[in-house]
Amino acid sequence: MTYTVPVPKIFACTQSTALAEKIAKSFGSDIGKVKFSRYSDGEFQPSFEESVRGARVFIIGSTNPSSENLMEMLLMLDAAKRASARHITAVMPYFGWARQDRKDKPRVPIAAKLIAKMLETAGATRIITMDLHADQIQGFFEKPVDHLFASTLFLPYLKSLKLDNLTIASPDMGGSKRAYAYSKALQSDVVICYKQREKANIISHMELIGNVEGKNVVLVDDMVDTAGTLTKAADLMMERGALSVRAITTHALLSGDAYEKIEKSKLLELIVTDSIPLKKQSPKVKVVGCADLFADVMNRVHNNTSISSKFLM
Repeated sequence: MTYTVPVPKIFACTQSTALAEKIAKSFGSDIGKVKFSRYSDGEFQPSFEESVRGARVFIIGSTNPSSENLMEMLLMLDAAKRASARHITAVMPYFGWARQDRKDKPRVPIAAKLIAKMLETAGATRIITMDLHADQIQGFFEKPVDHLFASTLFLPYLKSLKLDNLTIASPDMGGSKRAYAYSKALQSDVVICYKQREKANIISHMELIGNVEGKNVVLVDDMVDTAGTLTKAADLMMERGALSVRAITTHALLSGDAYEKIEKSKLLELIVTDSIPLKKQSPKVKVVGCADLFADVMNRVHNNTSISSKFLM
């Protein structure tokens, strides 16, 4: 008697349905059927409407707040585990709560590690994600983590612009490694912004380390939330003589008055991926799709082939 490996099955969490459909199309599959039952108090229950016994299951969902997105992923992982899926991969284009990756003051949680343990307990046997806020978050998992870089999407776009006097900039000290990786690939200079925060999302002071006069500057970051850092950095660079300032950020949280800040700022454009659905459209915000990248990696995982080329900056 021969055993036939079932075809992989792809399921989507609610908020990532549009991206999951693009990934499934690129993968060469359809989205699996999931039914969500809701109670009047807001509690919900996902149910797979097709068998996943013995199958490789990919569950696609970013876990940015609200916490309902994370809970949805956890419940779907648990459902797949209890339905006897053979391999369960959590495909998380954006790994939420990642800014809490260490104790930066007394009596605070390390939320990123807590969530890693929750995902594994729920049933994830593998994680695929993109541009973690901090690389060391991979060490919070005991299961394999495929950490993809959006630079494989952004670099071709930047090269297509054919900008003279290109300079890569990091909006803070923590992003200097990322900025240097881009500058190496583009053979450009690097400048770094030094900022001090009054509190979370509030910048009290910013200084520029390096020269941007006569340069076309590209700010590089992993996420944009309130857009305070990026817009302040762009305005500062234009004051210091930059010819233009663009920004590339993988995850577009864009909360609060972020859109208004971007549109009023001297940023020429903000280039993001669709790891998180945009709340609204803006003439300054350009989206570079990540579906083909995730579909390619999922195919390689299923076929047990190397994906190391997707790790490289």
